[in-house]
Amino acid sequence: MDEYQIKQVEKIEDPIWEAIGGGINSFNEEQAGPENAKRICFVVYDAEEKIAGGVIALTYWDWLYIDLMWLRPDLRRKGYGARLLALAEEEARKRGAKHAYLDTFSFQAPEFYKKQGYQAFGELKDFPKGHQRYFLTKELG
Repeated sequence: MDEYQIKQVEKIEDPIWEAIGGGINSFNEEQAGPENAKRICFVVYDAEEKIAGGVIALTYWDWLYIDLMWLRPDLRRKGYGARLLALAEEEARKRGAKHAYLDTFSFQAPEFYKKQGYQAFGELKDFPKGHQRYFLTKELG
C-alpha cells in the first residue's frame, strides 16, 4: 500500500504553487547559485493612454528571456517592435546579461527576431498542427 497519494488538481491555488515553485527554486539555487530574477517591462501607449503593445521579459543567471511581446496590428512594421526589443536588451545588459533567448511560433514573428540578430537553436514541428514553434537565442555581449 502506498504511503502517498497523487491527485489531479484543476485549479492551482497559491499554497500549491508556493510548495512546488518554491521547492524547485530552492533546489535550483543550491545547484546554480542565486538567479537574481527581475522583470523587465516596456509598454507602448497611444494618445489616449491605452496600451498599444509592449514587451515583458525577465533577467536571471546572466540571461534575458523575452517572455511576451505584442503590438497592436496598426503599429507593426513601424519600428516599435525593434525599439521594444532593443530597450529590453539594453536593460538586460545593464543587469549583466550576456545572452538572450525566446520562443515564437511560425505564425508570429520568427523573421522579425532573426532581423534583430536572433538565431534559431530549436524547432518543434506541428506545434500547433500545421505550424512550428521556434526557439531563438542571441549573444548580448
